[in-house]
Amino acid sequence: MSWGLQNLPFFDSQHFTLAEKLQRWIEANRDILGQHPESNFGPYAKEMLGSLSAAGFLDYVLPKASGADVAPPDVRSICIIREALTYESFLADNMFVMQGLGTAPLWQHHDHAMRDAVIEATRQGKRIAAIALTEPDAGSDLASAQTTADLDGDSYVLNGEKCWITNAGIADQYIVVARTGEAPGARGLSAFMVDADTPGLTITPDVPMIAPHPLGSLKFENCRIPANNILGGAGTGFKAAMATFDVFRPSVGAAAVGAARRAMDETIARVKSRRMFGKTMSEMDTVQAKIADMTVETEAAALMVYRAAWASDVLGGRVSRESAMAKLMATEAAGRVIDSAVQLFGGLGVARGSVVEQLYRDIRPTRIYEGASEVQKVVIARATLR
Repeated sequence: MSWGLQNLPFFDSQHFTLAEKLQRWIEANRDILGQHPESNFGPYAKEMLGSLSAAGFLDYVLPKASGADVAPPDVRSICIIREALTYESFLADNMFVMQGLGTAPLWQHHDHAMRDAVIEATRQGKRIAAIALTEPDAGSDLASAQTTADLDGDSYVLNGEKCWITNAGIADQYIVVARTGEAPGARGLSAFMVDADTPGLTITPDVPMIAPHPLGSLKFENCRIPANNILGGAGTGFKAAMATFDVFRPSVGAAAVGAARRAMDETIARVKSRRMFGKTMSEMDTVQAKIADMTVETEAAALMVYRAAWASDVLGGRVSRESAMAKLMATEAAGRVIDSAVQLFGGLGVARGSVVEQLYRDIRPTRIYEGASEVQKVVIARATLR
């Protein structure tokens, strides 16, 4: 089975060229794409990021700068890459997208001296990036974050805890949003870059998850960083996080579409070959109805995702509503599609290690991270009622 880009009106010739390049890269890298480590992710991360960097794919989430100017990334390209990667491996997709999520506030908001050096090393896969937003009492409600960053001379001193942090334990750097206190709520948050080896930062890695990937917690105890590590100025951390989500949220939907497409292909092959009651499953009306539902949901999700990505690239401006609709629609639809795949596979669908069983575990967190489905509905409703 192999992934291919749908011929949708949202794409230009460059996107089809990218898709062909992805197909060649996938064929040449099936060995590493087939790996599914459940702990000790460091060696896998270095190998995967080295390959993604050599192929030039990390350029799409780490835009190159020219002096003070940074060209925004092409969101459609990011979505295409994520769709292709999750068709093969959610873990590979995790490595790809975190290099972007973990640097976006840096290239969006910081002076180019530090920015260029860090981003170039990250683009080459020599540094691994992460972003630390979630806290024990502040998940989707980032404005409630309580980790503090107090200015002390030419330093900021961080205290607090972050949890559910992807790449914790393997990252070289973290973008951390902490409370600097300029105002209550969201307006009192700032973003900082913190190196993983900074004294006062304790990292607890390898939290076991339903979909295994590098994840852990961070604890800051009088963790002192240079004042110059603040990104975009005091009080702009919430804005930086939301701007990052606007860029990457549609691509969560694209990742879900890739998983749904793989589930579809696996299911079609299964029902065409498996015989029951004297005929193949594909000849049964009930199975055909299920396949129809899965097809409609997958294709509708793809249209929603790439419409949002196109709007971001072509129309410009804030696309929070479109991004939220894309993530909500695609992740919820993919969950239903993959659940149907498991059902049609029968016992094999819940056997540990089968493709659809892996997809079933991998897809579930997409409805939670980068804003849970319930939060996306709030974003959509408020934007619509405005």
